[in-house]
Amino acid sequence: MTYLNDLFIDGTWRPGAQDHRFPVIDPSDGSELTTFAVATSGDCLDAVTAAERALPPWSATPPRERSELLRRCYEILAAEEQTMTDLIVSENGKAHADALAEARYAREFFRWFAEEAVRIGGDFRLSPAGDKRITVTRQPIGVSVLITPWNFPAAMATRKIAPALAAGCTVVLKPASETPLTAAYVIGVLERAGVPSGVVNLVTPAPTAPAVRAMLHHPAVRKLSFTGSTEVGRLLLHEAADNVISSSMELGGNAPFVVLEGADVKDSVAGAMVAKMRNGGSACTAANRFYVHTSVLEEFSSELTAAMADVRTGPGHDPENDLGALVSVAERDKVAALVDTAVDGGARVVLGGGASDGGAFYPPTVLADVTHGSEITRTEIFGPVVALIAFDDVADAIRMANDTIYGLIAYVYGPPGEAMTVALAIDAGMVGVNRAVLSDPAAPFGGMKQSGLGREGSAEGIEEFLEEKYIGSPV
Repeated sequence: MTYLNDLFIDGTWRPGAQDHRFPVIDPSDGSELTTFAVATSGDCLDAVTAAERALPPWSATPPRERSELLRRCYEILAAEEQTMTDLIVSENGKAHADALAEARYAREFFRWFAEEAVRIGGDFRLSPAGDKRITVTRQPIGVSVLITPWNFPAAMATRKIAPALAAGCTVVLKPASETPLTAAYVIGVLERAGVPSGVVNLVTPAPTAPAVRAMLHHPAVRKLSFTGSTEVGRLLLHEAADNVISSSMELGGNAPFVVLEGADVKDSVAGAMVAKMRNGGSACTAANRFYVHTSVLEEFSSELTAAMADVRTGPGHDPENDLGALVSVAERDKVAALVDTAVDGGARVVLGGGASDGGAFYPPTVLADVTHGSEITRTEIFGPVVALIAFDDVADAIRMANDTIYGLIAYVYGPPGEAMTVALAIDAGMVGVNRAVLSDPAAPFGGMKQSGLGREGSAEGIEEFLEEKYIGSPV
């Protein structure tokens, strides 16, 4: 496969100023796929300058033209879904089915925001006294820095780029160093679709912090959109505060999965397998903590363990495998350490446990007798590990579900009425009631508490890249 593996600044693919490169690794076997250009802080500021220069003509481009460009991107990605799928598997390690699902999900943001680009609204009304007109318009917020993670390297890029461009903003994308090739492919699609020079730029700095700091202190940057850990999000908010940059944050999750008395166990297990094992558990939406009513605990545990045991693990390029590698050996070791600590604290291994010797693989694992409040219930696992916790009283389940700094997503399985009541009591930006997948370009994605600020997708997604302007005039 031929890779795009340079920086993209002002419409040109180029190496970094110091001509340094870093390896991109296939986590299934540790082999080097290629090398990628390292951006200096100067390169990153060049990208910001290019975006600043491109902003006036792009923001003045008719919404229909912006819409049609995004639609062309959707069509290219639809025609090339297998190429993107293979690329995601190669550098991320996830199973083929997960990569294919991401490729399809990623392109939908181009289609959705192609439609939203022509629907940017405003408001007009008379003042209560009837003596003046109140006109409210929305305009592009400006140059936007977009920082994306490795777990969904395509979808997290398109979920930010598409609304920004639809709104009339220009962007600098900084992808995760583990998965730059997918991001470069997305930028290449935009280039082929006809995006003007400077409207989209791609940088991969190392070290990251000084370069990002430099960009956030450039006066042209007016928007930061970040997906990643809460810890890094806090640091970025501090940096953004100096120039009072508008910030959207999609941060960590610690999703509870609550199974109520009277729940359909087979349906609950099927939902648990999706909520836990989608993307191999490496998702901010992944179910982390399983609170199961004692009346159904034995049956749920038995059936879930059997389902986890049937998961086939191996390299993602083999479509027969259900679970691929984690993104790196370091990530695998983090998961292993969490499991070991839980076991040392009294948890019992029902299935799995123990990292493999070759590649960044971790087996499907089920832990029983987990103590609420232990490290594994307070940490985003990001791997194929189920932690089972029993409860007798629904009030206790709600209390434990809310006993976290995070509030991104939760899942509740049980009789519809009671499940809805519990869903309303859980502090999360999204709750699935007898449903295991909530991600949808048409739905507002985001969390409460320390899981983030703002929303992505839906009509709200484009509003993150718009500013309201009030114009008053006499009648």
